[in-house]
Amino acid sequence: MLLTRQSVELLAPVGTWEVLEAAITAGADAVYLGGKRFNMRLHRTDTNFDDKKLTQAITYAHARNVRLYVTVNNLISEQEIPGVRDYLKFLNEIQPDALIVQDLAILELAREINLTVPLHASVMMNTHNEHTIRALMDYGITRVVTNRELTLSQLSLLRERTGVELEYFIHGDMCAAHSGQCFHSGVVFGQSSNRGRCLKPCRWPYQLVDTLTGQAVAAKDPGPYKLALKDMCMYTALPQLIQSGVCSFKIEGRMRTADFVSRIVRLYRKALDRYIADPNGYTFDATDWQELYEYRSRDFSTCYALGNPGASSIGYTGEREPRFFSQAVKEAGVTGSAAVLVPNTGSDNPSQRQRPALAVRVADLASLTSAFANGADIAYIGGEAFAPGKPWSLEDIKTAVKLADDRQAQVIVTTPRITMEREASELEQLFDGLKTLKPHGLMVSNSGMLRLAKQTSGLSIQTDFSFNLFNHLTAAWLKDNGATKATISLEATYEQITELAKHSPLPLEMIVHGAIEAMVLDHCIPSAIMAGTASHPCHDLCSNRHYSLLDSAGERHDIKIDQYCRNHILFAKDLCLLPHLAALMQAGIVNYRIEGQHYSPELVGLITAAYRAELDKLVAGDTYVFDKTIIDRIAGPRQLGIGAFRYRVSR
Repeated sequence: MLLTRQSVELLAPVGTWEVLEAAITAGADAVYLGGKRFNMRLHRTDTNFDDKKLTQAITYAHARNVRLYVTVNNLISEQEIPGVRDYLKFLNEIQPDALIVQDLAILELAREINLTVPLHASVMMNTHNEHTIRALMDYGITRVVTNRELTLSQLSLLRERTGVELEYFIHGDMCAAHSGQCFHSGVVFGQSSNRGRCLKPCRWPYQLVDTLTGQAVAAKDPGPYKLALKDMCMYTALPQLIQSGVCSFKIEGRMRTADFVSRIVRLYRKALDRYIADPNGYTFDATDWQELYEYRSRDFSTCYALGNPGASSIGYTGEREPRFFSQAVKEAGVTGSAAVLVPNTGSDNPSQRQRPALAVRVADLASLTSAFANGADIAYIGGEAFAPGKPWSLEDIKTAVKLADDRQAQVIVTTPRITMEREASELEQLFDGLKTLKPHGLMVSNSGMLRLAKQTSGLSIQTDFSFNLFNHLTAAWLKDNGATKATISLEATYEQITELAKHSPLPLEMIVHGAIEAMVLDHCIPSAIMAGTASHPCHDLCSNRHYSLLDSAGERHDIKIDQYCRNHILFAKDLCLLPHLAALMQAGIVNYRIEGQHYSPELVGLITAAYRAELDKLVAGDTYVFDKTIIDRIAGPRQLGIGAFRYRVSR
């Protein structure tokens, strides 16, 4: 690859006009910024550009041969669709160089209004495999801001296989959790990390404890900030980055000052220009590095670019943390009882009312048997297997299908939320094997696996909560791409669910109970804390003990570790919407799910029976009173809570 100045784009963040001028003067090839609506930086009113300033900014940048990208990169609620449509029409008139988008609804709207502005997939789309890239390219995506957990070698492979432009973060504040898959802020505070208002629970202080005893675990880390990722800095690895095939080097920081952004752009510009001019003669500039280091916010890490960094990527002491957005609070519990009028189904005969479908996700055959024996219509199996559990074998799946057929029920095979090269290859082989086993369907967790399943499996396909379904246009996109049922976002409130259900072209499923994952990380928390290693070896710490993070509000967040060594951090309280079933039926929801993969077979049976009984009572009678003593009878290892139902609207 022969390098020119056009080979690599230095992309700078802009939050105000002053920063725009500073970034361009310092040598940015392109800038990205947001309007006052529909973007991922909505905490402050003094940043982002109104419509007039957006138009002026494009003129200003283009006059200086600088590209300008506008972020339209948060999730869109049903109520916001008309406003987004109008906003996209406005952006199509003023013609920025691209839009950075997250919600699949934008892809639908782009076709509807004949949008001519190129589209870039935001990092919030959590793109980590070639199948997702191809699915997005089918809808006109010309560039992908890749998953931050990908290494440079993985990026090279994606570039080689797909030919798409790749954009990668090279400097600034990074998230510990996989982008687009963190629900902690949205559920606990009603301020969604997927909608531009994250309050950063990952930067709280925590204590690592033994889950069973509650006792603190001996730790080798120097402080309590167990998830506080250091700032990304790729300055020391620019040659590797350039040679990886990444075309756009993205600096984070749309809320940063002009001086801060200007310095970072200037120093990277100098280094990039020196390397492009003479790669063989390039040497590391210690003076420029020292300036970059002295004016750092947090300490630096190359994060996942050169491999999993383990403990070395975490700022445990918190001493360089510039701002704490929130403190730990108690999650909302289950309270109260209510008498609710059952919705009118259009028939006075209870037997003609639609019987709600009840699905249960299970970890093993014993739990599957218990779920079916207690009234489940569907069992979800497969996907992540959490230690000490084992993944579902083909023989297990064969047995599960036989058990379901005997009970006139269904078995749906699921896929992991994160599917990088290894997982995607394994799933391709699994889908082929399922042709013989004939389960009753697949449930997939990202658009790449939706595309792969549609092309290879021949099975009915539905989509999981990881698609962050908030509006009917996203449901339409899923339907157009082969889905027959979709799961509503974990962050959606009752009001938002009601609006979505009115307009969705797909049947919707609602998760109403279970141990819900707040975050999923490639970082192994117990290994980093207890072994204190800079690298990421497997210390087998999860084989005979279970660990939790205890926050400053006294809430315990259990850590579940899957077969890929990813850490899944649970909410402190398990979701329980049993008291709200009548309201959900009134909203039009007829498919309900229990996330039971972290429960014993006995508890799976108790919970399944309770939900089956309540749903059947709702269908059978005209007046329904919830008996709150049921809650005590289905209590599990964690307390029960109502999740996002604490709030009227998830912002």
